[in-house]
Amino acid sequence: MRPIMSTGEMSRGHTVLERQTVDKTVTTLFITLILLCLVAVVGNGSIIIALGMKWLLRRTLSAHNMLLISLAAGRFCLQWVVIGKNIYVFLNPTVFPYNIVIQLLNIMWDFLTAVTIWFCSLLGFFYCVKISTLTHPVFVWLKFRVPGWVPWMLLSAVGMSSLTSILCFIGNYLIYKNFLKSDQQPWNVTGNSLRVSLEKFYFFYIKMIMWTIPTAIFSIFMILLLVSLMKHTKKTLLTFSGLRDVRAQAHVKALLILFSFIILFISCFLTLILSSDSSTLFQEFRYWVWQVVVHLCTVIHPIVILFSNPGLKVAVKRRCC
Repeated sequence: MRPIMSTGEMSRGHTVLERQTVDKTVTTLFITLILLCLVAVVGNGSIIIALGMKWLLRRTLSAHNMLLISLAAGRFCLQWVVIGKNIYVFLNPTVFPYNIVIQLLNIMWDFLTAVTIWFCSLLGFFYCVKISTLTHPVFVWLKFRVPGWVPWMLLSAVGMSSLTSILCFIGNYLIYKNFLKSDQQPWNVTGNSLRVSLEKFYFFYIKMIMWTIPTAIFSIFMILLLVSLMKHTKKTLLTFSGLRDVRAQAHVKALLILFSFIILFISCFLTLILSSDSSTLFQEFRYWVWQVVVHLCTVIHPIVILFSNPGLKVAVKRRCC
């Protein structure tokens, strides 16, 4: 016969079992996150190598490729920062979220996240101007002007992203200095009014504003491009003999790639907003779920770029062979 356990023994046993289950789940999510980041590193690294070799051979890059290599380089660096930060917090789950190491990792993460969002929005703007069949005089004028603006647009994106990271760093530093002066526990959120106010109002609204502006730009121009391509595709399907025609297939493929680009970008933006709560514990299940969801979106997009761009696909196959 099995011994009858008291209520206290049963509750302690249940707590230990639950903690082990949570630990296993967090470990699984952590490994999944690292694997996703490594896949993204390989995908973005392949784009950088392919376009970098073209840059070395031709001594120049087109405006489109300049945007692509900048986006890939930003994401490549971001994935390594994510790997470093999550290895650190996985090994130190109860670490104070505003210590010096986390502050250094956060300032790099804030900058690289903002800069990749800006680069994505600029890429969407460039696609709209160059590919759309809109005949408005403004778009006709932009078709000739935008390629020359690309280096300045990239520099502007870097400047805006630097402003975001500096503002967030100031808030992180204030919380850390306040924590050093007090005797509170690292995760005592309710006992620190400065931390509560900064996390609820300062950090959230800075990120919301700085991420929403490029997302709004991206969404507006992507909608315009979609409308333009759908009208053009409809004319093509009516003119030629169905989907068998090569031109019709090319238009449909372009629409599908564009839809995937929009869905991935908006999904990444929404998950970033939903996961931007600074008070989430590193050892919490919720923190690791959001990390996996956010970086799943960033893994898929470079793969879509690689397989949808004929030049990149040929260059990568050549390097692999």
